[in-house]
Amino acid sequence: MSSEPRPQRLLSLDALRGFDMFWIIGGDWLLETVVKRWPNPGFEVLALQFTSHCEWEGFRFYDAIFPLFLFIIGATLPYSIGRRLEQGASRKEILKKVCARFCWLTFFGLLINGLPRLEGWEHLRLFGVLQRQAFGYVAAALIYLYTKPKTQLALIPTILLAYWALLAWVPVPGFPRGTYTPDGNVANYVDRLVLLPGQLYKPYGDPEGPLSNLPSIATALIGLLAGTYLKHSTDPEAKKVRRLAGVGAALLTLGWLWHPLLPVVKKIWTSSFVCVAGGLSLVLLALFYYILDVKKWRWGSIVWVIIGMNAITAYMGAAIIPFDEIAMKFLEGVARLHPENKELCRSFGSMFFTLLALWGLYKKDVFLRV
Repeated sequence: MSSEPRPQRLLSLDALRGFDMFWIIGGDWLLETVVKRWPNPGFEVLALQFTSHCEWEGFRFYDAIFPLFLFIIGATLPYSIGRRLEQGASRKEILKKVCARFCWLTFFGLLINGLPRLEGWEHLRLFGVLQRQAFGYVAAALIYLYTKPKTQLALIPTILLAYWALLAWVPVPGFPRGTYTPDGNVANYVDRLVLLPGQLYKPYGDPEGPLSNLPSIATALIGLLAGTYLKHSTDPEAKKVRRLAGVGAALLTLGWLWHPLLPVVKKIWTSSFVCVAGGLSLVLLALFYYILDVKKWRWGSIVWVIIGMNAITAYMGAAIIPFDEIAMKFLEGVARLHPENKELCRSFGSMFFTLLALWGLYKKDVFLRV
């Protein structure tokens, strides 16, 4: 892990990463407490999109948070690894750093999953959010280092169709082929085969289990191609926005057209889900790129940038540091005088102190990277 000065970056990618991470580090909780404090049926329906996953089939904005981060990991590769290649670094040198980052992210994921509790191998959840980010990152980085964009583009439908074939044709004992229920799909069946019961997130399987890592590579590759296009294309900026948004809309449409044959299910990362989430990610990137890098409307974007430039720090900090308890040390009196606002004080204070810590790192040019 290192501390390094602020490099030249595409502002829209940093801001989009920060916007995405905001919901992970407590933005969802803050919105939930606001809705509970001032109930409103219309607002509650809207807030559900930003605070809750679909139980199984379907899609809400909150289901896009995880794949959006993986998409951004892919989109930054032409700027991070690409810059090192342009500076003359060898693929062997870069590969060492890629492997080191994979190990760090996996280790951080195990820490969050309970490794310090020392409850034994049979109770340690081996897969998780950061582990999938690590897998998607190393796969996309290797593909970027050793293939051309045409190959990368061809790999996306190849991966998605191959995963669909596995889900549709590999039999699960006790279920007909092509079953997509929690117990009857092959991805969760593989989880139950290779993992111990105490290592599973749910009795029926793990939403970040080994087989569903395969389509997550396609998510990262969609981001990789978007980042390559933004960096290397000579198209006018306005045309870049239109193309990103157009491809995003096409992927969204494809995903929902696919849905009757292969349901959109985040918890097993179905190929149709990759299309829907990837399409939305492209549309969001087009929007942020248009606002921040084309029109250069920067007001308010500093909040997203502060989070986005220290994304892993924000994620780990929110998981380990009790910012809500710290906040209540300062807001205890307000919460006592206005008990109806206690939960709101806790969620707002937690977000405030999280942002304060990240702002301090940003002002000191301290960016912790793995």
